[in-house]
Amino acid sequence: MQNITTHHRAHLQWVITLLLLLSCYEPAMAQSANARQAREMFDRSYKMVFGQEGCTLHYDVNLVGIYKTSGSIWMKGDKSKFIESRYLAWNNGKNHYLVDTKKKTVTLFDAASDKKDKYSSNFKFDPDDYNYSVSATDKGYLLTLKLKQGRKGMKLIKAVIDKKTRVPISLKIKVAFFWAHINISKFRSGGISDDIFVFPRKQYVGYELIDKRGE
Repeated sequence: MQNITTHHRAHLQWVITLLLLLSCYEPAMAQSANARQAREMFDRSYKMVFGQEGCTLHYDVNLVGIYKTSGSIWMKGDKSKFIESRYLAWNNGKNHYLVDTKKKTVTLFDAASDKKDKYSSNFKFDPDDYNYSVSATDKGYLLTLKLKQGRKGMKLIKAVIDKKTRVPISLKIKVAFFWAHINISKFRSGGISDDIFVFPRKQYVGYELIDKRGE
C-alpha cells in the first residue's frame, strides 16, 4: 500500500479535478438537444464556482473504498486554500504552502509547478474530448461525460447538480479501472476575501521549511 504522502497527493488531485472540469470549460457545438442542455448546465455551474468572487465548499472523498478523507476548500481565480485534519495548504497565486501537522513541515512550491502534485498529468481535462448528456435523478440532474474514442483522459465523469440552484452535489470519476467519489456540501459562491489565501506564518513557527521552488 502507498504511504500517506502518496495517498494525500492522490486525493488532492481528485479535489483539483473538480476545478479542472469547470475551469477548462469552453463552449462547443452540441450534437443533440440533450447534449446542448448538458453543456448549458455545465456552464452555469462553472460560473458559480469560478465567478470573480470565488467560492467555498466542503468535500468528502472516497478512493475506491481504500482511502477516505474530508475537508474544506476555498477558491478564487488562481488562488486556493484547503484544510483537513492533518494537511493544510495555501496558494496565493505565486507560492503554494503545504503544511503537514504530523511531521511539522511546511513545503513551499511555485504555484504553477506540477511537482506540487505528481499525479496531475493523469487528470488532464479537455472538454472537447467528451460527449455530454443529462438526465434527471432523485438527487438532482446527472451530467455524464464520456471520453470520445481515440482520446486520452478520464474515461467517465458523472456530476450531480442541484435541480434548482445548479450547485454541484457530487462527482464520480473513472480513471483506468478504479473510481473516485467526491460528495460536496456547504457550497457558497461569492464573498471570498483575498486574505483567506495568505499563509499564516506565525501559526507554524518551529515547523521545518522545505523549499522546492525552482525545482
